Amino acid sequence: MPRYKLTIEYDGTPFCGWQLQPTLPSVQGALEAAVRATCGVATRVHGSGRTDAGVHATGQVAHCDIEKEFRPDKLRDALNAHLRPNPIAVLGAETVPDTFEARFSARKRHYRYRIVNRRSNLALEAGRVWRVPQRLDSEAMHAAAQRLIGKHDFTTFRDTECQAKSPEKTLDQLDVVRDGDAVTILTSARSYLHSQVRSMVGSLVWVGQGRWTADDLAAALAARNRAACGVVAPPEGLYLVRVDY
Repeated sequence: MPRYKLTIEYDGTPFCGWQLQPTLPSVQGALEAAVRATCGVATRVHGSGRTDAGVHATGQVAHCDIEKEFRPDKLRDALNAHLRPNPIAVLGAETVPDTFEARFSARKRHYRYRIVNRRSNLALEAGRVWRVPQRLDSEAMHAAAQRLIGKHDFTTFRDTECQAKSPEKTLDQLDVVRDGDAVTILTSARSYLHSQVRSMVGSLVWVGQGRWTADDLAAALAARNRAACGVVAPPEGLYLVRVDY
């Protein structure tokens, strides 16, 4: 039975998240419905990670096993036809060995968090970014972010409902860059805890607003206590941009 790797883009706004839910629209559910419409058989689609409600993706990866053999470009086009009008696009499909696992074969995941730092309302990017009206010191944010690089116990930045066995993660990148009103946080790691990225971003915004210093951020990390976390950034600014294998 051929195994296919899918690269997927989606707007997370109308979905309860990636994971299939019996009564709510999900990205996984829409993809599985498209696969079934294409090949006539119910098939599980496995994602590289479970993005939360409202989180977007420009490079989510999934795999599925389909009894019928398809030319990859034909499978891509068929899935896209059945996905309409959902805001989901299969960017690419390719055959892979049956040892490939979208989640467990991943070596690194890359996320981008987008902030628009201005007082004016969002006319074109509502639901795509976090508007922060107070001026942010992006250089202070970047300097503070480096205190989180490396292997740490990230309990402070972990959702209370996180099901990971260990709170320890190794953060490889956490950069803050500004281009005009746009402040972008780029992060990469092999894996993350539930809500870790949004928790780190929200705390960095506190640094940018002058509410916290870099030492305060480091102290929050060292506390290993969820109550020590700053604000949790909203989901609409977060994008899963790439998964490395």
